[in-house]
Amino acid sequence: MSDSGEETYSIMFTSLKHPARRKILRMLAEKPKTFSRILEELGISSSHLTYHLENLGELVTKMDDGRYKLSTFGAAAVLTMKGVEETPDIKPRHGLSLSMKWQSFFAVLMIGLIVLAGVSYVQYASLNQLSSEHDQLVAEFEQISTEHERLLSWGVSTDRVLNFLEDVIQLDMTKYHARLERNSVEYRADLGGMTEEVLTYTLTSDESELDVDFRFRNQTLSRYLLNVIEGSPLYVHPQPTNIIDIADGLLQRYQKYAGASYLSRMRNMLKTVNETEDVEITVGDMKLMISTEGNDVVMHWFHRTSGIDYQAKGVRLSFDNGILETFTDGFFLFNVGSTEIDVSEEEVINIAISGAKDFSWTAGGVKVSDFTILEVVSVELWPHMRDEPVALIPYWYVTLQLDKIYPGNIDRIGVGIWADTGEISAYTTISAG
Repeated sequence: MSDSGEETYSIMFTSLKHPARRKILRMLAEKPKTFSRILEELGISSSHLTYHLENLGELVTKMDDGRYKLSTFGAAAVLTMKGVEETPDIKPRHGLSLSMKWQSFFAVLMIGLIVLAGVSYVQYASLNQLSSEHDQLVAEFEQISTEHERLLSWGVSTDRVLNFLEDVIQLDMTKYHARLERNSVEYRADLGGMTEEVLTYTLTSDESELDVDFRFRNQTLSRYLLNVIEGSPLYVHPQPTNIIDIADGLLQRYQKYAGASYLSRMRNMLKTVNETEDVEITVGDMKLMISTEGNDVVMHWFHRTSGIDYQAKGVRLSFDNGILETFTDGFFLFNVGSTEIDVSEEEVINIAISGAKDFSWTAGGVKVSDFTILEVVSVELWPHMRDEPVALIPYWYVTLQLDKIYPGNIDRIGVGIWADTGEISAYTTISAG
């Protein structure tokens, strides 16, 4: 028998020697009890009860709610007690009594049987527990396997990412070592339960280091971000110097990569632009806006109907010194949920100013509610989702300038208001630039 087994039996029989401890075991065999309940039924001092509970050792365990109960070994000890207590006296037959030798033999045999019964009970309980744990592990393994298979079906293969970098961006991937930093997949309940996968890579070479971030929705690229850590991107071919040509080439290659027909219309609109400047062009239900600031250029194509710009349903490119830093595509994803505008711009301003009086925020443990609105900075119509996933509803966004910088470095407040109901949807604090 192992040392642990010897120790367990030593604890068991040492505990059974004292009548108070045997009584505690019998009480707990009926049901778990609190310390005070045991104390009341035994009629001993609390210090004595503490002493006996400590001596019971592994035969008794304490539950989360403070009650005591028998352990598996405690239950075996109770069986042992019952076996001894219920053993009938051996009466002499035909007037003959057993010799001391045979009495000792039968006593040892009985103790052996009792110990064997206790061991059997412990093994039986252990086997039941192991069986239950095995079934639970099997169920968990099957669940994990199912989840793994589902993630594999959702996952965007490395080839999709590599093809975009090589075929659309035209990076020379033979010179880069790519390391996957993040790969997450989740359900987007607000987007109708579609799956969204985000992958982040670090690309390193002898000449440059880049961070690239991809977001795929239902396995369709919806966002690409580039962050140049060191050096400059290494391309397979020399890139055009004219930003219009760079953008046109990107759209052409992306159309081949994604197969989206709306990109042809966007390219045709871009061809009407001769040089980089602030431009607004509307053709049918599509609008192109180009804005420039120094070396930064932003090109945004989006859906327009009933005089409302649905910016989220669009394609946006942003460049820094001719390098594409951001590419987003929501044209394939969003749709027009409503064109109803029942609240005018003037009414929206009054609603925003009035509603802001009840607005507050907390910064550094300080609640800020007493502030002064200086003026209205802007009123913009930015359709948002509301009840239906991916359906855009006209939405006013009013920016209010405060008279000073308040705790949290806040100097402006944004108020979002639904254009069809005039209901305030959200407040936002805006930090001083």
